[in-house]
Amino acid sequence: MDADERLLHASSFGAAAIAYDEHRPDYARAAVRWALGPAPGPRVLDLGAGTGKLTATLDALGAEVVAVEPDPEMLTGLRRSLPAVRALPGSAEEIPLPDGSVDAVLAGNAMHWFDMAVAGPEIARVLAPGGVLAGLWNVMDDRAEWVAGLARVGGSAAIGPRDTPTGWRAETARMHVPRTGAAARFRSPEQAGFPHGQRRTADTLVATLATRAGMLVMPAPEREAVLGRIRAYLASRPETTDGEFTLPMLTCVLRVRQL
Repeated sequence: MDADERLLHASSFGAAAIAYDEHRPDYARAAVRWALGPAPGPRVLDLGAGTGKLTATLDALGAEVVAVEPDPEMLTGLRRSLPAVRALPGSAEEIPLPDGSVDAVLAGNAMHWFDMAVAGPEIARVLAPGGVLAGLWNVMDDRAEWVAGLARVGGSAAIGPRDTPTGWRAETARMHVPRTGAAARFRSPEQAGFPHGQRRTADTLVATLATRAGMLVMPAPEREAVLGRIRAYLASRPETTDGEFTLPMLTCVLRVRQL
C-alpha cells in the first residue's frame, strides 16, 4: 500500500465512527498489561485512539492516560464516552505533548497507519527514558476452521493480512522501523498474543467487518456484494447460524523499548 492509499484508508473511519464504536471489540486486559510491563511509570499515551476502545481499558487498569486522535468525528465519540479522560487532536506525526511526558505509547489497531520516518522521532520525543512503544491488534483466530473459511469468503478487504495470527506476526515484525531506511528509535521487537473473544451474531459480525478500512473505501455495490457473501456463509455454518456466538480472537502485541 503506497502513501496515498494508506492515507485514504486511514481517513475512512470518521464517517463510520458510531458503527466503529458500537461494533469494534475492546482489548484483552492481559495483553494491555503485557504491553505496559517494562514501562517506567503509569503515564500512557493512546495514540490514534479512535473512539476510545483501548483508552477505556487503560483507564480501567489505572493508567494515567491521555488520548490523541486525528479524526474529529472519532475524537468527538471518544470525548462523549470517556469525558474524564484528556483527549486531544493530533497524530503520530505531530503529537501535542511535551518532551518526555509519557512512560508508554500504545496504539490500538492504528500503528500500521503511522509514517514511522516522522512518527518514530515524535514518539521517542514524548517518551521518558526507558519508555515503551506498543501496537495492539485484535485478530481473528483462524485456527477455528469456520474462521478460516470466513477469511477466504470475505477476502482481504474484510479480513486482511494483519487480521489473522500468522499474517499479523509477519506484517508487524518491523512496523516500528521507518520504511525510508532512516534510523530506528527502538530496540528489537517482542511479539505476543493473548486469548480474547467477542460475542456476536451473524448480523453484528457483518456490521463489524463493514467497519474495516478496506470495506469503507470500497464502491458501494462491490461492498454490498462482499457483505452478501459473508452473510450467506455465516447462515450456512452451524457455529454462526443461530443466535449469539463467541468470535474467537487474539489481542496481539508488538512491543519495543526506546533506545
